[in-house]
Amino acid sequence: MTGTVAPGAAPTERNAVGVAAMMTALLAACVAFQLNASMLSPALVTMARELHTDEAGTGLSQTAFFTACAMFSLFLPRFSDIAGRRRVLLGMLVVLTAGTVLAALSTNIVVLDVARVVQGVSGPVVQISLLTLRSQVTEPKRFGTLMGVVTAVNGGIAGVDALAGGWLASHYGFRSVFWVIAAVAVLAAVAVAVGCPESRPSAGTPMDWPGVVPLVVGAAALLLAVDQVEKLGAANWPLAIALLLVGAFAFAVFWRIEKRSQHPLVRIGDLRQRASWAPLLTTLLTLIGVFAVVNGVLMSFVQNAEVGFGMGASLASLVFLTPFALVGWLVGPFTGRLAPVIGYGRMLRCGLLGSALVLGVMALVGVRSLPVMIGCTVLLGAAYAGIANIVLNLLGVVLAPKDHPGFLPGLVSAAFGLGAGLSFALLSAVQVTGSPQGGSSASGYVTAMLTGAVVTAAAYGASFLIPRPRTAEVTAGA
Repeated sequence: MTGTVAPGAAPTERNAVGVAAMMTALLAACVAFQLNASMLSPALVTMARELHTDEAGTGLSQTAFFTACAMFSLFLPRFSDIAGRRRVLLGMLVVLTAGTVLAALSTNIVVLDVARVVQGVSGPVVQISLLTLRSQVTEPKRFGTLMGVVTAVNGGIAGVDALAGGWLASHYGFRSVFWVIAAVAVLAAVAVAVGCPESRPSAGTPMDWPGVVPLVVGAAALLLAVDQVEKLGAANWPLAIALLLVGAFAFAVFWRIEKRSQHPLVRIGDLRQRASWAPLLTTLLTLIGVFAVVNGVLMSFVQNAEVGFGMGASLASLVFLTPFALVGWLVGPFTGRLAPVIGYGRMLRCGLLGSALVLGVMALVGVRSLPVMIGCTVLLGAAYAGIANIVLNLLGVVLAPKDHPGFLPGLVSAAFGLGAGLSFALLSAVQVTGSPQGGSSASGYVTAMLTGAVVTAAAYGASFLIPRPRTAEVTAGA
């Protein structure tokens, strides 16, 4: 490792210092990425005003960022196996810094969109950080704890990031948010350069660039089609259908290339294994069931003056989103610690079953009681953000083939992005169609939350198909 240690230090001390330096670097990198994902949401209104556009335009910049994140997550984890994880992580942070500076200097929405796409290179930061940990820490409980700490950051910096983004935008303009993110990215790059070890488990293996192109095109087309579907009545349906056809064709080409490639990006045989498709299916269903309830349906309901609680946007974020993120952030490390002892599968099922039950209570009781709704949101933060979300990320690492470790974390990351988009498409449609004309009752919100509960229950059922990662768990004798 590259951390500096006194020459006379004992081996355990040297190892502890090295792990501390590595964890500092990985956490800094994850924070730099997470700020791009969450710190800008409260600044969208200010951004629209200062760039002389509407909120739909600035919302599109968010879509561009998350779509780019999903695209780069498909192949950069595997590329890091070959080129070196430290090298790829450092390169991603440098590109992230450049994109952030471009965003801070943007004079119109087009430049901002380009900058957000460039920032999307940082999409697989968490996955590559987890792979780095996997290569350096072998003791299951310690490894699980450290992975839980890293993954917990992916759910938000205890809700402080969103609050800070809104405060900076309102006092100093949206560009100040990007300058803060750029400063954090520079510090993260320095930390990675100094404290991160290098690991190249697939050194010398050629990268399957011919397979990357159709996979990225297919996934991008699918995500953009979902984005159109989310608009419901305002959707461009011919465009959505065309994108779906392009996606299907690109995936067919990708499948054909991978079957013939000597060094495929995704081995077809691996995809047929339960260790691959079962975590992907569970991740997809989990995100569809929960994501839009928290970030869409719930926030819309509590701000609805007729059938909801009539709260303002800032107050709603403070009362609901901040505790949700904070609880997930606090529970995550304990989840990582306990998963190798209790079992990854058992922990995941506890989180999913708890999430499904809480969503049901939110729909049937919470819509009539503000204290119950707040309590349910806190419990959902523990069950979903603190347990299920953490374990799903960890399973992508511990179930990945040892000779091909980067492929499954990348696909799990893409499943998170696709599931989030499908969640808005499905639950928003249910919310709108379930409400009577004029929206004079809460029936649409209730139906959407119950639908989320049912889909999450389906994720609970799918989780039984995930095989046990025995090598990452503590045996009874130990």
